Amino acid sequence: MNNPAMQRTVDPRARATHDALARGLGWFSIGLGLAEILAPRALCRALGLQGRETLVQAYGVREVATGAAILMSHDPTPWIWGRVAGDAVDLATLATGFEGDNPRAGTLALATAAVAGVTLADIVCAQGLTADKRPAPRGTYEYHNRSGFPRGLAAAHGAARDFAVPRDFRIPGPLRPWRNGRPVAEG
Repeated sequence: MNNPAMQRTVDPRARATHDALARGLGWFSIGLGLAEILAPRALCRALGLQGRETLVQAYGVREVATGAAILMSHDPTPWIWGRVAGDAVDLATLATGFEGDNPRAGTLALATAAVAGVTLADIVCAQGLTADKRPAPRGTYEYHNRSGFPRGLAAAHGAARDFAVPRDFRIPGPLRPWRNGRPVAEG
C-alpha cells in the first residue's frame, strides 16, 4: 500500500490539529510532572492524600518521561495512548482520597474533574492521531484527481495520430485474420 493514491486522504488541517494538541499535551505533561516531582508534599496536603508523596513523585517521573517522548517522537500516537493509561491510574489514585473523612474533598473533587478533562483531551488526541494513519476501508480509494496520463488527459488527445507499429511488433502474415482467402492488411 505504498501508492499514495490508494491511501486514505486525510485533511492536513486535522492532522496538524492533532499534532499540535499532542505537542501541547507533551508540554503539559512535563510541567505537571515537574510539579509532582518538586512539590509532592504540597500537592498531597492540598488534596488530602498525605502519605502518598513517593507515589506522586513516581507519577511525576512518568509524566516527564511521557512528555519528553511525545515531543521527541516522529509519531506521538503511542505516547498519547500512554498518557490515557496514566490518566486512568491518576484517577484511580485520586478516587482513593474520597474514602473516609477527607477534609480536602472539595479540592480533591476539583482536581479529579481537571484530570478527567485532561483525560478527555488525551483520548480525543489519541483517537485523532490513530485515525489519521488508519488506511481507508477496501473499495473506498480516492482517484478523483488521477487521469493515468503523465501530462494530463488533454495533452494525450491526438498524441498517437502519427504512430506507426514497429515492424517487429506486427503480426506475421500467416497469423493475421483472413478475409476472402487473403490476410487482412495491418493498418
